[in-house]
Amino acid sequence: MIGIADTRVISGNENISGRKISVYEHDGHSFFLMTSGLRSVRDKAVAYFEEMLEEEERTMDRFFKVVNSFAAQIRRVAAEDRQALEEGGLRFNIFCIMGGKMANDSEHRLYLLYPEANWVEIGPGTPYHIIGSGGYGKPVLDRTLKFDDSMQFALKVGCLAFDSTRISAADVDFPIDVVLLFADGRLAQHRFEKEDLIEISEGWHERLRNSVANLPAAWLNRFFDEIEAPRHPEALTSERVGR
Repeated sequence: MIGIADTRVISGNENISGRKISVYEHDGHSFFLMTSGLRSVRDKAVAYFEEMLEEEERTMDRFFKVVNSFAAQIRRVAAEDRQALEEGGLRFNIFCIMGGKMANDSEHRLYLLYPEANWVEIGPGTPYHIIGSGGYGKPVLDRTLKFDDSMQFALKVGCLAFDSTRISAADVDFPIDVVLLFADGRLAQHRFEKEDLIEISEGWHERLRNSVANLPAAWLNRFFDEIEAPRHPEALTSERVGR
């Protein structure tokens, strides 16, 4: 599994940087948690969740139990803060993607949680899922990514999808945090700055332009030829007579 999260946080009229992905490793299992939405809701839910983990982690032998525990913290924060947020003109908003594997799971699991704290499992039929600003990078993923692609290919596609989003969305920007979760339970994470990915960003931009220029254009040429062709003199005479 691969998790990619940007770090831009909109706070009033300010743009600040904040980590949106949390990683947990303990006794041979590991998982990650990514969020979008109101930062205050996210921070409070994660704080409650991490306190709960210290007390109950040993009993969580299946990953869906971990997801249920975080969902319970979202409901807790909603009970405490939803009314005040809505009275202040803010919608209670948090989406979450959680991926990992616990001791009694046969394989890694991936879940999407909604603001209402209900969840769905993301399976092989959906090789990716986006929360937050999803529309700009989605075409890149839809056209290229398959479930059985290598992690190297998937990470490259994911970074291109992020770059497409960054260019078009004001609330997405570098640096980005990347988490790799391997089948054997190993977990790796890294932060990429803009200069780290400038080569792939500029290369993708140039290749897109060249690809458009090299697309078949017979249909287009016929259309423009019809528009630009000189009109027949008789047609012009008829128009003058008609006027």
